[in-house]
Amino acid sequence: MRIGIVCYPTFGGSGVVATELGLELSKRGHEIHFITYSQPVRLELLSNNVHYHEVNVPEYPLFLYQPYELALSSKLVDMVKLHDIEILHVHYAIPHAYAAYMAKKMLQEEGIYIPIVTTLHGTDITLVGSHPFYKTAVTFSINKSDAVTSVSQSLKEDTLRLFDIKNDIDVVPNFIDLSKHENHFTDCQRGMMASDEEKIITHISNFREVKQIPDVIKVFNNIQKKMPAKLMMVGEGPEREPAEQLCVKLGITDKVIFFGNSNEIDKILCFSDLFLLPSITESFGLAALEAMASGVPVISSNTGGIPEVNTHGFSGYLSSVNDIEDMSKNAIHILSDNNRLAQFKMNAKEASKKFGIHAIVPKYEKIYEDTLRKCMVL
Repeated sequence: MRIGIVCYPTFGGSGVVATELGLELSKRGHEIHFITYSQPVRLELLSNNVHYHEVNVPEYPLFLYQPYELALSSKLVDMVKLHDIEILHVHYAIPHAYAAYMAKKMLQEEGIYIPIVTTLHGTDITLVGSHPFYKTAVTFSINKSDAVTSVSQSLKEDTLRLFDIKNDIDVVPNFIDLSKHENHFTDCQRGMMASDEEKIITHISNFREVKQIPDVIKVFNNIQKKMPAKLMMVGEGPEREPAEQLCVKLGITDKVIFFGNSNEIDKILCFSDLFLLPSITESFGLAALEAMASGVPVISSNTGGIPEVNTHGFSGYLSSVNDIEDMSKNAIHILSDNNRLAQFKMNAKEASKKFGIHAIVPKYEKIYEDTLRKCMVL
């Protein structure tokens, strides 16, 4: 199949999943066309089966905000015609499904029918999409898609609760390439982050308010009172500066490292002993899955799709949102006994296997095939 993929090309979970999906599909013989405003951060290799097409948005003084949706829909029309793309897979309802539908209608004027598969990732539904300004457009975009998927059962339920959806929604969970999380690093590299006696705690996110960054700092502060430990903070966002200030206030700046955005997440996770994810909500919890695939147990909130990933008492522990004391207690419980920690690490890796890329990507292939077959009948 010739598949067009539209996504945000950033460090966020939806962009990562879309890019990894496209790369794996290309290995399975499909021709993949990424169509977005910059090259996705994890798209390291272009080949005969992987192509990237940049969406340029001309700047006009007339517009206070440049019309990306219009530029994207026009680019989609051009790329479908130029490369005979058979199906579009768009990640995020707004603006991507909306732009794809406009492209679809323009192509129909020329006798070309292009089906749209829309994957819902979370923020497009629970935050942006539920806003009254966008709700009508999101509902329209989902209902006009030829197939719709969500990355968790929790997100599917949220979508059906928040919007008047007529379409079926298939749950296809996020996935991970387990081969990329094998330990290929040496102990001397661990020594660059922490000493032998120190436990390494990690958090990875876009540092938005929903990630509860202050809770990460406070849980770590409780941990380091009980044992030598270092905290690795990976990512960028509006909550980074307040987090740095909180570390100063607590007197733990020498025990916390802020990396910013990093392409060496696998190395950081390789040496981590525990992962913290106390988010207010997560549609899935891809960062937690990446940690588990590296053999890192997870202390998380029990909200959204996280319980579908992190199994309480097996791969880590779940606590109520903002329950810093319970998260701290569970973290210390795991870390205070090396045998127990080793068991949780094994469990975390085992739990991640059901989300392996080779188990999930065929589900998308079947959705493409079923959608194309249905559209041919129509």
